Amino acid sequence: MEFHIVIPVLISFAISAVLGPVIIPFLRKLKMGQTERTEGVQSHLKKAGTPTMGGVIFLISTIITSLFYVKDYPKIIPVLFLTLGFGLIGFLDDYLKVVLRRSDGLLPWQKFLLQVVVTGIFTFYLLKYTDVSLTMRIPFWGGHYLNLGWLAVPVLFFAVIGTVNGVNFTDGVDGLATSVTLIVAVFFTVVSIGTQSGIEPVTCAVIGGLMGFLLYNVYPASVFMGDTGSLALGGFVAGVAYMLQMPLFILIVGLIYLVEVLSVMIQVTYFKATHGKRIFKMAPIHHHFELCGWSEARVVAVFTIVTAIMCLIGLLAL
Repeated sequence: MEFHIVIPVLISFAISAVLGPVIIPFLRKLKMGQTERTEGVQSHLKKAGTPTMGGVIFLISTIITSLFYVKDYPKIIPVLFLTLGFGLIGFLDDYLKVVLRRSDGLLPWQKFLLQVVVTGIFTFYLLKYTDVSLTMRIPFWGGHYLNLGWLAVPVLFFAVIGTVNGVNFTDGVDGLATSVTLIVAVFFTVVSIGTQSGIEPVTCAVIGGLMGFLLYNVYPASVFMGDTGSLALGGFVAGVAYMLQMPLFILIVGLIYLVEVLSVMIQVTYFKATHGKRIFKMAPIHHHFELCGWSEARVVAVFTIVTAIMCLIGLLAL
């Protein structure tokens, strides 16, 4: 029993760890250096030139590992699709920015349109080819489900795209999005095993892939995940949550993602309303803590510990 859980973690970790030294120099050759904003956190300026798009490392390891299991675990297909679909959108964005030197990458409407298309295909597959219902488990009320009827579909679009962008905002400090999502993936693995949902091979593959990637992404990072990685991880979190009928639990275990998004929204709204005043020193909120004097390692440690605590609360909420 435990065997089928440990193996995909080890396979994915090995692939990810081996791919690092192969892909990172390749990204450097392509001149895929991260450009740091001059008005940002000053300590980040020394990161200019660090290759980005490193998300391909754990994306490849997750996909290769999952392919061994697809036949016996068909429920991992929609999760894989959402992870890869959003990963490709991020890849396109990074590629335009970094290789073709288009500073904006994909335009906001192009990015949004692609996200809607990927989410639409996922929704269609979920409703047509799986027995997974769109009713959601209600936290702290065991055995009760929220049935939104036809509203469940627009809520799904909102939840998926919101989660993806939340993870994207979290990626701004060495190892932050990687560490936080690693803990979330462990939580979903535990739940998947407990509910025998049949998606644990993909959650285990993500755990292994992220652990391998963390070898190169921990401070000081020799590679960043880029939108390739952060959008893929967002797709993964949202996909797994829906396969487990647990989108409401994203608000608990993904608290950091939520806070990151809210900090940006609050900052922008307040800035416009007051004609230039700010609530945070800088948004997303991890930069605020950096400007308050926290080291990157401390930001990552605190945010990861908060996520671990929220995941324990998430288990209680089942």
